[in-house]
Amino acid sequence: MSESGEISEFGYIMELLARGKVTIRNIERELICPACKELFTHPLILPCQHSICHKCVKELLLTVDDSFNDVGSDSSNQGSPRLRFPSPSVDKIDRISRPGWKRNSLTPRTTTFPCPGCEHDVDLGERGINGLFRNFTLETIVERYRQAARAATAIMCDLCKPPPQESTKSCLDCSASYCNECFKIYHPWGTVKAQHEYVGPTTNFRPKILMCPEHETERINMYCELCRRPVCHLCKLGGNHSNHRVTTMSSAYKTLKEKLSKDIDYLIGKESQVKSQISELNLLMKETECNGERAKEEAITHFEKLFEVLEERKSSVLKAIDASKKLRLDKFQTQMEEYQGLLENSGLVGYAQEVLKETDQSCFVQTAKQLHLRIQKATESLKSFRPAAQTSFEDYVVNTSKQTELLGELSFFSSGIDVPEINEEQSKVYNNALISWHHPEKDKADSYVLEYRKINRDEEMLSWNEIEVCGTSKVISELDSNCNYAFRVRAYKGSICSPCSRELVLHTPPAPVFSFLFDEKCGYNNEHLLLNLKRDRVESRAGFNLLLSADRIQVGYYTSLDYIIGDVGITKGKHFWAFRVEPYSYLVKVGVASSDKLQEWLRSPRDAVSPRYEQDSGHDSGSEDASFDSSQPFTLVTIGMKKFFIPKSPTSSNEPENRVLPMPTSIGIFLDYDKGKVGFYDMDHMRCLYERQVDCSHTMYPAFALMGSGGIQLEEPVTAKYRDYQEDM
Repeated sequence: MSESGEISEFGYIMELLARGKVTIRNIERELICPACKELFTHPLILPCQHSICHKCVKELLLTVDDSFNDVGSDSSNQGSPRLRFPSPSVDKIDRISRPGWKRNSLTPRTTTFPCPGCEHDVDLGERGINGLFRNFTLETIVERYRQAARAATAIMCDLCKPPPQESTKSCLDCSASYCNECFKIYHPWGTVKAQHEYVGPTTNFRPKILMCPEHETERINMYCELCRRPVCHLCKLGGNHSNHRVTTMSSAYKTLKEKLSKDIDYLIGKESQVKSQISELNLLMKETECNGERAKEEAITHFEKLFEVLEERKSSVLKAIDASKKLRLDKFQTQMEEYQGLLENSGLVGYAQEVLKETDQSCFVQTAKQLHLRIQKATESLKSFRPAAQTSFEDYVVNTSKQTELLGELSFFSSGIDVPEINEEQSKVYNNALISWHHPEKDKADSYVLEYRKINRDEEMLSWNEIEVCGTSKVISELDSNCNYAFRVRAYKGSICSPCSRELVLHTPPAPVFSFLFDEKCGYNNEHLLLNLKRDRVESRAGFNLLLSADRIQVGYYTSLDYIIGDVGITKGKHFWAFRVEPYSYLVKVGVASSDKLQEWLRSPRDAVSPRYEQDSGHDSGSEDASFDSSQPFTLVTIGMKKFFIPKSPTSSNEPENRVLPMPTSIGIFLDYDKGKVGFYDMDHMRCLYERQVDCSHTMYPAFALMGSGGIQLEEPVTAKYRDYQEDM
């Protein structure tokens, strides 16, 4: 079949289905790849038991790999990519498909991608695609479906010279279709090829024996009950399934076939019930459509009433403004006419000039007295000029802030159930997410539904996950690292549901949480430091005589700093831990240090002389020309006096105002041991404040140092017990 025919094949099949020309049952929904939305082509079985086209797996891996290359080192908002990725170039796919292909720059550096069927991350392991089984059963069913859909379309001979003839049989050993003449030519009587197995015309060729993908020369003969996949005897003897429970292939075949047949018989026996429920669903769909249209009409009516009220208020307000404007203009006009009368030969002045021409003394005195009073009044008003009205309309500014807020919260009628509100102060995310909310006591709900979903890098959101909760808090586990999650909650009282609360977005830590306690043996100075019984809090007692500047702390000066480290070391992988520094702390240093460096720091001052200043995360090392780029076996940053001090760097401004930040409520440390990188985070916003390289050639430990009054509290992991404790509080 031509390439254009392959592209339009799915539409052609669906057209035949619509015309009723396909007699096979309507199972097309099960035969469509969830990634490309086309009929399966060479489907592979993923570890989650969903199937996906062979080509789609490659596209997903290459697309995820390209997305990591685009993001680079900035991984502050990573998440699992959505489906329907833009396809990578055909050249890339062809290169990794060639025999003898070796790992190079085009190799996908990740073997993990989200399954298009269940959206859970799938890890293919070291063997990648080569470790997946081909779903021959599904492939055969798809081929039957294709044959039924294109019964009128013949399969042509693969060996004929143009124009090809219609094939009459297909050879399973040659994986080709032949007409009668070509079959006789290529399968002559008396030769080995004459013994080949052949069937009717088909395009689906499958191997006669299923071979192990991990041991390519071994035949599949057992079934791993734990992994739910076929294996060979080498997998059981010394492979990944050596400690797993396995059964024979015949036994697994019999058991699974009996179960499947039994379940199918049960469903077939319930066919009348299924049809009844389908009819009920059709009625519900029609009822939903009618109710939805009715609800839309009611909503339009309510908004039109609001528009009418707004138009009425708008008209009233505009009339009041116009009336005030007219009154003020009239006053200004009257005042202006009075002042125009003060001009020569006009108004009051002109009248007075005419009165002065009167020669009869009695008549002059009779008129001049009142005129003189008017002239005096005009003179006084001229000396103290005051406008007759105000030009500002500040008193007529419409205040709509409250109404705007109310309209912004406009929602559906909840029959008296108020919307619950998520408590942002009590909600947090660490190893798990703890979401707390409160609800008015008078509207105590019977239950709540907490919804959450992940936001990917493109600000697109997946479907909501729902959890029913009886209380007012819930711990959610198994969240992906370095991802944004949105949370919201709604209340239920009987069958009545409230609107959803405002969404709360939290960012998960960039790596799994590393659990440890303070080490009370290695270097712990009980004369200066006070450790609690749980070993998750340490305090430094005040009263030291020597207080040095934070920028010139001598690391090896044992009378200045008191060190304490974690009781568990790190030798590989990515890890994250968090803690709180008490606001009253004078000077605290936090970070990581290697085992050999800790031995140097913690040895007795009697056995060694204090070393020179060393570079700790950018601090002076005895010279301002110290190399900032050199990788040290430790990194410590300074915190104190409610400030977080960004170490000096040759690539950024070293002005004090640019290096001093407010101290976060909680501080996180992210260590990537394999890449030799450490970062310091503001836990409130999960924002990286500072990052640098660190030498991880030895075992690395969480390291802390205190001077003067201070305290450090390790962040407590979020567990169900933690939630109960918070509720009791």
